[in-house]
Amino acid sequence: MEKKTFYISTPIYYPSSNLHIGHTYCTVAADAMARFKRLQGYDVMFLTGTDEHGQKLQRIAEQNNMKPIEYIDKIVDGVKKLWATMEISYDDFIRTTEERHVKRVQKLFMQMYEKGDIYKSSYEGLYCTPCESFWTETQLVDGKCPDCGRPVETMKEEAYFFKLSKYQDRLLDLFENNPEFLEPESRRNEMINFVKQGLEDLCISRSTFDWGIPVPIDEKHVIYVWLDALSNYITALGYPDEPEKYNKYWPADIHLVGKEIVRFHTIIWPAMLMSADLPLPKKVFGHGWILLEGGKMSKSRGNIVDPVVLIEKYGVDALKYFLLREYSFGNDGVFTNEVLLNRLNSDLANDLGNLVSRTVSMIEKYDGGIIPEHNVPGDFDEDLIAVATGAAAKVEAYMNKMNYSAALDEIWAIVRRTNKYIDETTPWILAKNEEDKGRLDTVMYNLAEAIRIISVLILPFMHHTSKEIWRQLGIAEGEGTGWEDTFKFGLTKVGAKVEKGAPLFPRIDIEKELAALMNMEGTGNAPKQEEKKEEKKEEKKEAEPKAEITIDDFDKVELKTGKILECKKHPKADKLLVSQVKVGEEVRQIVSGVASYYTPEDMVGKTVVVVSNLKPVKLRGEMSQGMILFADDADGSLKFVTTDAADGCLVK
Repeated sequence: MEKKTFYISTPIYYPSSNLHIGHTYCTVAADAMARFKRLQGYDVMFLTGTDEHGQKLQRIAEQNNMKPIEYIDKIVDGVKKLWATMEISYDDFIRTTEERHVKRVQKLFMQMYEKGDIYKSSYEGLYCTPCESFWTETQLVDGKCPDCGRPVETMKEEAYFFKLSKYQDRLLDLFENNPEFLEPESRRNEMINFVKQGLEDLCISRSTFDWGIPVPIDEKHVIYVWLDALSNYITALGYPDEPEKYNKYWPADIHLVGKEIVRFHTIIWPAMLMSADLPLPKKVFGHGWILLEGGKMSKSRGNIVDPVVLIEKYGVDALKYFLLREYSFGNDGVFTNEVLLNRLNSDLANDLGNLVSRTVSMIEKYDGGIIPEHNVPGDFDEDLIAVATGAAAKVEAYMNKMNYSAALDEIWAIVRRTNKYIDETTPWILAKNEEDKGRLDTVMYNLAEAIRIISVLILPFMHHTSKEIWRQLGIAEGEGTGWEDTFKFGLTKVGAKVEKGAPLFPRIDIEKELAALMNMEGTGNAPKQEEKKEEKKEEKKEAEPKAEITIDDFDKVELKTGKILECKKHPKADKLLVSQVKVGEEVRQIVSGVASYYTPEDMVGKTVVVVSNLKPVKLRGEMSQGMILFADDADGSLKFVTTDAADGCLVK
């Protein structure tokens, strides 16, 4: 019998800089769902990728003296490396610069154009380059972009438009009569209100830059980012020229997206599909954000959490478990290191890890490491069996609602019940009496069997842990490790050999660990802006005026302009950045103690003033050949001393 299909996607990520744990959150959720459906026997298509066109990327590349694709390739390599580290089991990775995508977007454009849904006009509006979005005056918040809070600029240009307004009534009907299309309910209500305010036709081309897919009927224009980006969900399936995979998997079962792009995925995307007479996705789920105590994570503020750092310290299974267990997927959640460590200790070290360790140790002690017979039932057995075999149906129901946290809590109900079973049956007391050996053996078997069911249920979330449990319990993959096996009790093989291993999750000394994390890059511990300002103000109070100098003294200092070509973090010092600065015909390496104020991305592209005759010195192992000047601003921050002059000019 042919398998049922299941198609799930993440948004395609914008490669302007490296990803942080907020991006990881969505991808981990999609990965868990894909693994869960595969466990259930589905033929799964799991798509992720990168959105690589637009003015913002072109500008960033130019600031780095690179071609857009050169800059993007490096970021995309980092994204793929991160997903490999996270062991994300995607089936396809789509890049919007790939030829397969480009030609299919152009064909989709023509379908919509020939339908009469695309026309040429001119556009004047307020444009936010980082968000690639136009806004009306009334939509601005304090005169700035309502999505990101950055300044907007007035732009006027000739453009092609999509008749989005034509589909207003159909979209409203979609939301009101198909509530399962957009979840959670709060997002659906937001979109209903948005549509009821009236939809304007959508600008879908640009002519003021060229980093994009050419409009097939007018190559002075490039296709605007949302028509280009949203199409990836069907171009990756081969639509329209290679329809076999498209016909197999479309419509998608779930598009997972962050709440900030729900509008594009539930208004623009469905309207595009309606125009092309294509089926709509079955569901769009708009998840919340992971925040720090100071607000949303931001590379420029330095308040990011790097998933790689956490994986290196605690393991990929622990991080995945934490992300999906701690937060309700539809809502925002606040990340702190203390919350992370407490969850790892309580659930993984104390509950699951301790259960497996105790069970294997007792089987080794009481049964010579061999899974025993189970012929003497007793009190508490029936309740344990009911909890263990009843969990799978509940897990499935919660997973189908995208409620990962509740699904994991149902699994941990078995963990807690099994730990309680040990206390109820008191194996250490049974072991004292030979006549209780049969009962002791049954208890040991029941413990191993409950853990087998747990190990299968956690497989979509923590596959390394599952397989290590199988190894310790002597379970061969494929024997009692399928989804259907979680509904049955008694599949663990009598006579299997157990083998104790290292603790699955060593217990963490939280106080010591928090102290160690306090000054570590990538753990969300960037100094608060207020702290920086107070620190700088204190320094100003203590600073004494310097002695007067003569023109001869000043003449000893050589100042030149330089352009920062590259910048990276110092490998051995959190507060230092290492820059490659072009000063005329030479490129110098200069180390600056400004990592608390700027990221490497902030530095690149700036034309600055350099003390060029400063004696070279090694700073924590990196040679510094000069000094970049900064101004100590009144608010306590450091500001670049920049210039419009070319690099290499003498400053007099």
